Amino acid sequence: MDQRAAPADARLAEAVIAGLGGTLPPRLGVAVSGGGDSIALMHLLHAHCAAAGSVLRVVTVDHGLRPEAAEEAHFVARQAAALGLSHDTLAWRGWDGQGNLQNAARDARYGLMADWARRHDLPIVALGHTADDQAETLIMRLARRAGVDGLSGMDPQSHRLGITWARPMLAVRRQTLRAYLQRHHIEWVEDPSNDDPHYTRIRTRQTLAAVAPLGLEPEALADVAANMASARAALDHYADWATAAFLRNDAGAVVIEAEGFFALPEEIRRRLMLRAIGWISAKPYAPRSTAVRSLIDGLAQGRAGTLDGCQALRRRGEVWVFREFNAVKDITTPVEQLWDSRWRAQSAAPPSASVQLRALGQEGLAQCPTWRDTRRPRAVLLSTPAIWQGDTLLAAPLAGLAQKWHVQLERDAAWLKTAPLSH
Repeated sequence: MDQRAAPADARLAEAVIAGLGGTLPPRLGVAVSGGGDSIALMHLLHAHCAAAGSVLRVVTVDHGLRPEAAEEAHFVARQAAALGLSHDTLAWRGWDGQGNLQNAARDARYGLMADWARRHDLPIVALGHTADDQAETLIMRLARRAGVDGLSGMDPQSHRLGITWARPMLAVRRQTLRAYLQRHHIEWVEDPSNDDPHYTRIRTRQTLAAVAPLGLEPEALADVAANMASARAALDHYADWATAAFLRNDAGAVVIEAEGFFALPEEIRRRLMLRAIGWISAKPYAPRSTAVRSLIDGLAQGRAGTLDGCQALRRRGEVWVFREFNAVKDITTPVEQLWDSRWRAQSAAPPSASVQLRALGQEGLAQCPTWRDTRRPRAVLLSTPAIWQGDTLLAAPLAGLAQKWHVQLERDAAWLKTAPLSH
């Protein structure tokens, strides 16, 4: 390598470490597809981890959607082995031809990698997104009329499925990484889909190249994303205050003091509603802003509504947001297992093997003579967990029929700070 390139390598390495927060964790995973961005990230992280004594492990996801994918995974494995790094290939064959392929592949990729990271005790996984990816994301979200959250772009760090996902190269241009690879004679794979205008991201990439002379370069768009992220942080701070002031949890529902809620600015109302819906449904992505706005406007007029498997209604000066009965009416689990991904039952005595958890429903509520004493709306109680043995209701703790049974939420008060991700 030409010694004159050393300063460029040093600047690139500093940018990557800065993108990780300034320090390397003791154990780190890196997702590598074989493309230039992720290959460069693997080599840069390897050098730093070796010097710092951090463990680095490599993963590749083979979606099975292209015939070249298996060989690309082998290519990454060979490069990782040459660096002395452990490598794993995770295969996904779950595409059933329904829905959006890219969304399904993305969700599957994160799920597979999260499981892999937990197995290998890797709390952080680094991803190879660059400043160019950030710019493309911003333009695509702008086309979808995104608000502040969407226009904040990708976060340098995000938390999903119990794993921290780090993007240490969001300030680095793709061309800078290609130059690094060329200086060090490192090979990478060019995905043919990167030139396929069938994909929205590729059309966006081509559009960005055309408008660059107007000043809409990735660096400028990255600055816009940073400005929006700063605005988002301020809004979230206000939303934290409003959450503490106006929201409480009751029987797995989020109860909002109506007068205070409707006096808030529209954007803060939207954020509080997203927190409530996201905590109840546990879906990773937020519903569209127009749907949330329509739900809130209806509540202001006294109309109930449903969204993302949740129901909301206004009653006696409060807004109740809770699980929609239709979303859980067909969920039945053994009593010792988690129900609706958030409820667990306990009993003083060991239950029979035939005892199950399922929604209370109208039939069950009719067998709870004191349910009104709970002061919970009838619709809320219908979707609460109850203990059944066949068609016999044994207990409905949240509807006043405890019978030595207890149900508790698996999720704690962390909902006060959580919200689903922007599209």
